[in-house]
Amino acid sequence: MSGKVLLTGATGFLGGYVIKELLEHEGLSVIAVGRNEKRGSELESMSGLVCFAKADITDKEQLRSIFASEKPDYVIHTGALSSAWGKYEDFYNANVLATKNIAELCIEHGIRRMVYISSPSVYTAKRDRLNIKEDDFDPENKLNFYIKTKILSENELHKLEEKGLDLVILRPRGLIGPGDPSLMPRLMRANGKIGIPLIRKGRITVDITCVQNVAYACYLAMITADAKGGTFNITNGEPSEFGKLLELFCNEAGETAKFLNLPFGLLFAVASVLEFIYKILPTNKEPVLTRYTVCTLSFSQSLDISKAKDILGYSPKISLKEGIREYGKWWQTNK
Repeated sequence: MSGKVLLTGATGFLGGYVIKELLEHEGLSVIAVGRNEKRGSELESMSGLVCFAKADITDKEQLRSIFASEKPDYVIHTGALSSAWGKYEDFYNANVLATKNIAELCIEHGIRRMVYISSPSVYTAKRDRLNIKEDDFDPENKLNFYIKTKILSENELHKLEEKGLDLVILRPRGLIGPGDPSLMPRLMRANGKIGIPLIRKGRITVDITCVQNVAYACYLAMITADAKGGTFNITNGEPSEFGKLLELFCNEAGETAKFLNLPFGLLFAVASVLEFIYKILPTNKEPVLTRYTVCTLSFSQSLDISKAKDILGYSPKISLKEGIREYGKWWQTNK
């Protein structure tokens, strides 16, 4: 196949890996949309097939200018405000308004397909949930603004399908890999201080996904005709015990795992109080604990990826053990 792919969030963690994946396939070039000019220059230096376009994705006119001048054939939308805390207006603008703007421009410019990176955080609940299918979530989940706006953005996209939008939605779980700015670094910083907080002694089942596999799923979602209109869970397909995964990673990173076992009820109550206090304080800083974080650390969650396997032909390129080994080596020289 051939064509131009407009990629939002190109200067972010996942974006860089999506570009590497796309460039492996002859005939594809990338319009890398982001705000980090330094990182944009680095992406352009990877290949003459990458063109960086600085833009704020909440500014529809900026985006319209890029669509008009670059004439993309496909859009992969990875850009988002992904955080457990913040102002609702910021989340709405970055996750709902920007997504709607991009989708409307896709219709306006006859884009062959839009691939949207949503989030499995929509499945989060105060209970264990295993082998979750794509339609098994609470559409009223308001545990935090990120979840709420991801659900709203999916709803807006489905409305635009009725106006001709060719859409595929992916929900990748727990991305790890060299360059990860959030998941493992947070845990490793805690390990170096008081220890990694564990609830239920870490005996919960979690799904982690090597970022390279998510990038591959983006490519498959873009090219697979039968995927049109579908929503797909993406993981490594290797649900594992959280505590054991952390021990494995610490070993590969050359560190000794230290755990701090804590009770769920107390932590959830503390998180609720902290969120209340931080909402009335004149600050946008994230509380040290949020209800979402406590739920994530407390309950098992694994996703059913059979739909992605059957329709996209998805199969992880990198095993979890390989991914953790690679990340551990990277961590030792970049921590």
